[in-house]
Amino acid sequence: MSTVSAQAIENSLKQCMDPEVPLNIVEMGLIYGIDVAENNDVHIKMTMTTQGCPLHETLVQDATRYAKKVPGVNNVNVEIVWDPPWSMDKMTEEGKIKIKNMGAAGLNTPAPINYETALPQGVGKIITQEDGSMVLTNEHEQGFMVNQAIVDFWKSCNGERKVTDLVEVFAKQTGLQRKQVEKEVMQLLQQLRDGGLIAIAGQPDTPNVEFRK
Repeated sequence: MSTVSAQAIENSLKQCMDPEVPLNIVEMGLIYGIDVAENNDVHIKMTMTTQGCPLHETLVQDATRYAKKVPGVNNVNVEIVWDPPWSMDKMTEEGKIKIKNMGAAGLNTPAPINYETALPQGVGKIITQEDGSMVLTNEHEQGFMVNQAIVDFWKSCNGERKVTDLVEVFAKQTGLQRKQVEKEVMQLLQQLRDGGLIAIAGQPDTPNVEFRK
């Protein structure tokens, strides 16, 4: 039986993107520990940026899938922990630099979304990769790794729904209350717009973040 290293697991997890920020979960500092047993069972301790996020379950599934990509891995268990609480200090230096660069790029961002009147329209296309993971690409062929929840939300941006309607749709998709998903929807809209994956009628939209291919 080949020996699986924690470093190999971490390297594979670097392909797993945070659904809300165009960084991987290692750069975000969400991985608190990786233990590999003698039989190559893998136990991962990870956290989330906020409790109550509707994308938690999807992110756990993504992390499990990428860990299993490492040759020799047997069972994978992902444990969500909240202590110590996540903060931006947990991010890797590379992650902090990327966030800083995004902030600098953000100097040229389009006008803020008017959440009262905006009718977001999803643009771009979905590509399903060989391993089953999905990527949304914009017209500049920049890709953003996403999960089914984000794809469903992107599809619901049909240019006819206001943001309040999108919150309602997302709440139904996730089985949560409106007030629980409002913040998530605002963040998703901003991230998708920054990536050139939604357009707002009457407002110029220019991607300002080069998402991971």
